[in-house]
Amino acid sequence: MIKKRKKNLSTEVYALGQHICMSAHKAPRGIDQIRRRSYEESLMILERMPYRACYPILKLVYSAAANASHNMSLNEANLVISKAEVNEGTAVKRLKPRARGRSYLIKRPTCHITVVLKDISLYKEFEEYMVYSKKSGLITKKKNKNLTCHDTYSSGGLWDKK
Repeated sequence: MIKKRKKNLSTEVYALGQHICMSAHKAPRGIDQIRRRSYEESLMILERMPYRACYPILKLVYSAAANASHNMSLNEANLVISKAEVNEGTAVKRLKPRARGRSYLIKRPTCHITVVLKDISLYKEFEEYMVYSKKSGLITKKKNKNLTCHDTYSSGGLWDKK
């Protein structure tokens, strides 16, 4: 799935995993470790962590990167996990037979995991182009930098060379 916001020209690509058989209290162990990290670094972290929750998260991060490279033709080296969240899902209810013909209800919790990746290549070029002055608190332009907008959907671009 792809989200595109016109305000700041950021491209966000996300993957959503629903009804994963896991408690919503156990999944944040892996999610908290990868938030605001690069794609490659988060893959290495998730592969080495010993928790059961890390495998579905790894699959979602990999799926979101595949969405970014296939649908938006973004480079995986420039992707950063901007948002990762876990929500509670519905509980799967099972009946277990007990003594004297009675039944016992077993609730298996599920969760929904969302991983959002953002392309930071445009921000890197913007930071190279602009300089922040600590004394005056103003943002000024660096001189002699050629900065082009990589947004193929807009005509003209925001930072075209004049």
